[in-house]
Amino acid sequence: MTDQNPTADQPDGAEAMVGSEEFEPTTAEAAAAEQAAVADQQPAGETVTGETGSGEPGSEVHPDTALAAERLTDLQRLQAEYVNYKRRVDRDRAVVQERAVRDVLETLLPVLDDISAAREHGDLADGPFAKIADKLESTLGRFGLERYGAVGEEFDPGRHEALMHAAWPSDGSVSGDSTTVVQVLQPGYRAGEQVLRAARVAVADPE
Repeated sequence: MTDQNPTADQPDGAEAMVGSEEFEPTTAEAAAAEQAAVADQQPAGETVTGETGSGEPGSEVHPDTALAAERLTDLQRLQAEYVNYKRRVDRDRAVVQERAVRDVLETLLPVLDDISAAREHGDLADGPFAKIADKLESTLGRFGLERYGAVGEEFDPGRHEALMHAAWPSDGSVSGDSTTVVQVLQPGYRAGEQVLRAARVAVADPE
């Protein structure tokens, strides 16, 4: 009987294939390799978006994006605080300025009373002091100072201070159907709509 060599009929190189057969990867190994390839192709600095274990799409916010949103919120809050502060400062500045002007005008009211009395007695008819008095009154008028109080005005408790009650004049110098000023004892002053000193007057009721 002739011995047959099982490898005799095989082509050259077949013996080298024995023990080195190639095997296809399992399903899990293929999935892992595919995910690794996707990760290698993802640009640097971007977050890979995948699917969660429940099948729903999920995403992650990049730390730089979250930090930028936080800084933007801080800047918006600071801007709002600055705007409110500027409005409050402007409002307080106007109030302080108005109060300072009012205090100066109230301080000068006795001087204006003396000037008015001197003018009524004829002491300011002419001369350098008359020019100074006129210039002072003109300058204060630029700040809204105004003298008021005249016979025949309707009595207003907000603008007049009634010091006495008199009889209604019979000479017809006063007319009206309500309580009326018949004598001015001391003129009043106001700056704009604000009364600095009420006019002190005598009033009468129509008969």
